[in-house]
Amino acid sequence: MSLELSNFDAAIVDLDGTLVDTIGDFVVSLNRMLDELALPNIDGPTVERMVGKGSEHLIHSVLHHVRGTAEEGDAWFERAWPRYQHHYLAINGQHADVYDGVVEGLSALRARGLRLACLTNKPTAFARPLLATKGLDAFFEVMFGGDAFERKKPDPLPLLKACEALATSPARTLMVGDSSNDAKAARAAGCPVVLVSYGYNHGEPVRGVDADGFVDSLAELAHLR
Repeated sequence: MSLELSNFDAAIVDLDGTLVDTIGDFVVSLNRMLDELALPNIDGPTVERMVGKGSEHLIHSVLHHVRGTAEEGDAWFERAWPRYQHHYLAINGQHADVYDGVVEGLSALRARGLRLACLTNKPTAFARPLLATKGLDAFFEVMFGGDAFERKKPDPLPLLKACEALATSPARTLMVGDSSNDAKAARAAGCPVVLVSYGYNHGEPVRGVDADGFVDSLAELAHLR
């Protein structure tokens, strides 16, 4: 990887699949929602392929999966969405773990003087307490959830707004994520992008994504010049 931290003033970091493994939280809250609706449950590998484009998209995908057609799944959304929010908030972080190397990586970025933003498609009401529960909130100057702006990643708007908040230019702001959503948003915004190898990339090999580098642990960022 040819990137050098000395070329950056800031970094924007994704949450689910990059900082915290949250599949357990998703599965528990989704299945509690499905139980209330008397619908079939869903397993972790299936959920993992659906994560990354925001909670509304996730609920639509789950309902489509368990009901068999998009039209039938959409008909359930209005009932399912508030129940999902209720159950997720009740267990937020209880079935989730910070990935190895995250604290070391974030500490290294801060030690090198980079300003940090957490940018996720997860609703702010879910993301902010999760960061606090896992002891990661202090690393970030700002945090933006999927409802902070008119559009979510892979649209570049959230990255551009995060750069504005950090008072940095996109070219000097590193995007750190786990999926093609992060990479596409970064490319469109003009931010260099590094992807982790362990996250959620819609069931596709992450190393096939157009990115400037890949790491197996955020701790590897500490070794960049």
